Amino acid sequence: MVIVAVAITTLLQLSSQGLRLLKLSGDHQHAALLADRLLREVEPAGEEVGAGQKGAFAWERRIAIVPVARELSPPSGPTPQLYSVSVSVRWAGGRSVEAATLRTAPGGETAPR
Repeated sequence: MVIVAVAITTLLQLSSQGLRLLKLSGDHQHAALLADRLLREVEPAGEEVGAGQKGAFAWERRIAIVPVARELSPPSGPTPQLYSVSVSVRWAGGRSVEAATLRTAPGGETAPR
């Protein structure tokens, strides 16, 4: 009887841990999808910091201008502006996901000919 009780207890603990890991994995996937969506939807026009809440997830998005060397600018036409966009998503238990990308936008300056 003791052996059966130990076996059942062990199986219940393994099942419980598996469910906890499944929830953690689902939360991580939702956070990563939210971070990806926040990176894709932004059209940078200048430096900014934004924050918000989406369900159980708190997010922060930072946009910063990245300096580009003059040698890397096109020989003619407007010089594109390069932006660094980073997103941090946090949720329960102090967990977080961070994602970053570079984006370009039309600049106002025209390169010398």
